[in-house]
Amino acid sequence: MPKLADRAAECAERLRAAEEVLLASHIDADGLTSAGIAATALERAGIPTTTVFKNQLDDEEIASIAARDVQTVLFTDFGSGQLDAITKHEQRGDFEPIVVDHHQPADAETRYHLNPLLEGIDGASELSGAGASYLLARALEGDEQDNRDLAALAVVGAVGDMQAVGGELVGANRAIVADGMDAGVLEEATDLALYGKQTRPLPKLLEYADQPQIPGVSGDEAGAIDFLESLGIELETEGEWRRWVDLAAAERQTVVSGLVQRGVERGVPADRIESLVGTTYTLSAETQGTELRDASEFSTLLNATARYERADVGLAVCLGDREEALERARRLLANHRRNLSEGLEYVRENGVESGEHVQWFDADDAIRETIVGIVAGMALGLPGVERDRPIVAFARKSEDERKVSARGTATLVRQGLDLSSAIHAASVAVGGDGGGHDIAAGATIPTDRREEFIDRLESAITEQLT
Repeated sequence: MPKLADRAAECAERLRAAEEVLLASHIDADGLTSAGIAATALERAGIPTTTVFKNQLDDEEIASIAARDVQTVLFTDFGSGQLDAITKHEQRGDFEPIVVDHHQPADAETRYHLNPLLEGIDGASELSGAGASYLLARALEGDEQDNRDLAALAVVGAVGDMQAVGGELVGANRAIVADGMDAGVLEEATDLALYGKQTRPLPKLLEYADQPQIPGVSGDEAGAIDFLESLGIELETEGEWRRWVDLAAAERQTVVSGLVQRGVERGVPADRIESLVGTTYTLSAETQGTELRDASEFSTLLNATARYERADVGLAVCLGDREEALERARRLLANHRRNLSEGLEYVRENGVESGEHVQWFDADDAIRETIVGIVAGMALGLPGVERDRPIVAFARKSEDERKVSARGTATLVRQGLDLSSAIHAASVAVGGDGGGHDIAAGATIPTDRREEFIDRLESAITEQLT
């Protein structure tokens, strides 16, 4: 990544010259880890920094940043798509922007801009916002400072940004994984590819497994217990449920073999069975059996903070607080899980509407606008929700605005789906704005133009897929 490294070096040089820096970042797991990496690197470099988080970087929020009267503003995990608005403030002398992002850039240009897409690297699958921040952190290293330990957070951000869906991290992310392993903060392995291996009791781990669904096990607590007992797996130790991390290697192999055999016997497609095993990323420095030990669980914990107006908690965890902030994050996570479960139940009960190449639901205020995109992604594959077309979710942002969140699949992207361009074009056409990645994107639109937005989105995606 030599050209990206050059861009990172230019940004780092400008930051070193700043008297103080205002760091503005997005609120999802990738945004929080981006901020955590950047804030740590800036502190180590002795650069005074204040951090703020924004759910969406629109004209109003950019103006609020300008009003803080800080000369140097570092944007992480957003900013590229809003360069037209940002550069207006730059030209007026309100602040000098340094943009470190991986989303589709707007047509405007600014001097300090670190984005993989500018160098032909896919920002949706090869380098996340946290990965771009990691490159900046490496460029900020001094003679005696090694920031490779921050590779662990960069991997959490990439996993949280769905860049490891269907397997291991690829592209520029591979170099970051290698750095983390060399620094002793990251382990890469082939293991059971189910969520919750660190924290969930064994029966719950299998009961909640739905990608793929194993007949007689998934969604069936008693069935999961019977399955494990039939394999001779001891479920409890000293009255406590065992977790996947508590199993010996031979026990893990027994469970995986049993799941494969059950899947074959019950007619689960071969490609779904193969997805039971995949590449996993473990944070070596974190305590075993905690959410922070597994990159996927860590990212979910972070999502449970800023999406409920507690970005400070998520950032504190990223910066190393393993006491008060971590406990607060765990309480927020429990609430987050309840809300996601209720959101999925809403989709099950109300279903989706379908066009030729798009399906959608409008949750109004039944699902928080900060998590409706997560619910949409989880809903793909539910009964009545097809995986052969993207899903679009609407939620109330204000009395006159709707938040739009769209999710696709890797298969659809290979067929030509680009939600970023489709969402952007459709939202701008109805007086809104939006963008993102080919596999996931979002927007804000006027509520009374929702139907027109759907029609325009349908047309754009039909053209892409046909």
